[in-house]
Amino acid sequence: MTNPRERTKKSPGGVELQAETPSEEVQAVAGEVEATAAVAEERPKSPLDEVMGQAERAYAAYMDAERQVAKAYHENETQVAKAYKRAEQQAHNAYDAVAAEALKAREEALAKASKARADALQRAEEAFKRTKEEADNTYEATVAQAAKSRDEDIVKSWRVRDETIEQAWQIYSKVAR
Repeated sequence: MTNPRERTKKSPGGVELQAETPSEEVQAVAGEVEATAAVAEERPKSPLDEVMGQAERAYAAYMDAERQVAKAYHENETQVAKAYKRAEQQAHNAYDAVAAEALKAREEALAKASKARADALQRAEEAFKRTKEEADNTYEATVAQAAKSRDEDIVKSWRVRDETIEQAWQIYSKVAR
């Protein structure tokens, strides 16, 4: 009880009162106050003793109230911390849910885009093949037509040549005779 770090006050009646002490020490002081009050009741009471007794009881009540206020503040702090933790956990849970949903939506969008890309590539390949076949067929038909025309023109040219040579020989043989 005589801790050098504690601040003590002495009341005019010689009773030592603790200020700013932990709750166990407050109870010890309250016990001493009650013991002193009991001793004081055995003695004949003077008005000063009565006032001192009231002051001691008021101080004990004050210390008890201070302890209860500290306890209430501590409980409130604990409740606020728990509420904060719950709110923080809810925020984390909400974030996780939104992130998971966004990831799922992203994956679905990528899957759709990938499928659309594959479908477009397949359609483009098919269109390319059709166009190539048509171009090849057109080329072959055009080349075949050109070859046929060339061959016909060559045949005509040879016929005209032959006829021209024949005419030239006929004219030459008429002149030479």
